[in-house]
Amino acid sequence: MKNFALIGAAGYIAPRHLKAIKETGNKLTAAVDKHDCVGIMDSFFPKAAFFTEFERFDRHLEKEKRENHQADYISICTPNYMHDSHIRFALRYGADAICEKPLVLNPWNVDHLLELQKESGKKVYNILQLRLHPSVIALKQKIETEPEKIHDIDLTYITSRGNWYYASWKGDLNKSGGIATNIGIHFFDMLIWIFGPVQKRKIHLHEHDRASGFLELKNARVRWFLSINAETLPDKVKKSGLSTYRSITIEGEEFEFSKGFNDLHTRSYENIMSGNGFELSEAKPSINEVFEIRQAETHPLKEDYHPLAKLPLAHHPFTKS
Repeated sequence: MKNFALIGAAGYIAPRHLKAIKETGNKLTAAVDKHDCVGIMDSFFPKAAFFTEFERFDRHLEKEKRENHQADYISICTPNYMHDSHIRFALRYGADAICEKPLVLNPWNVDHLLELQKESGKKVYNILQLRLHPSVIALKQKIETEPEKIHDIDLTYITSRGNWYYASWKGDLNKSGGIATNIGIHFFDMLIWIFGPVQKRKIHLHEHDRASGFLELKNARVRWFLSINAETLPDKVKKSGLSTYRSITIEGEEFEFSKGFNDLHTRSYENIMSGNGFELSEAKPSINEVFEIRQAETHPLKEDYHPLAKLPLAHHPFTKS
């Protein structure tokens, strides 16, 4: 049994980490979050120490270390822009870090963490759970049997968010990395993992509520569209009352992977415990890609653009006119 500490216990992703720690037979000894709505901890680790001040959390961990109850792993579920500093905290403390995606916002952050990882002798692991999805693994195996084929792919991911989104850190480009980073990085990681490195890119749209572009990978041409605006949902989805639409088509055929997500964090933890977790170097290609998307100029809608990129943009009160 390993000891865990958790930074960011009140967010929506934290319960998946709590569940994974529990289901892998490990123990959460301490958690911290500036928000105190963490009753979910009662379902997993009601005896874990909880702090709303990071300094007290830090002192507690140091006390545990002195008493030979050191945290072996520190799981990080904080806002994107905090990941880098919290990973550094874990390594300096002497624990391996398990961090939600995006691991960090900038490629050079990965390089610096590689140096610190080497100095500390500890590891940094990223949760890239789509790589563990059975359908995704099967697709990768299939693609590897056709090493010369170039596949035509359309990626559409729409996950509706209310106005609160724009007032939170998620709506701040400097804190979240924007739409492509915040909701798209797991798809970019999956596509690069399956179809090979990025050869070139073209960005057609990058706004507060949607982004779209074209990626040429080693073995694929990808038109992609990401959105948090409910108005961009297909009519059939709106009528059904659903708020999320996810679609990947390959040569016009739907790639089905809507099921099988429930236990992927637990499987991620199992892999980490067995020494097979996804490390810094594996996370870097997708981090580099979303960084490049963030910096890129937009191009007119010609040739290889996603059809939804043509939808009219509506003014939003949290954007500049």
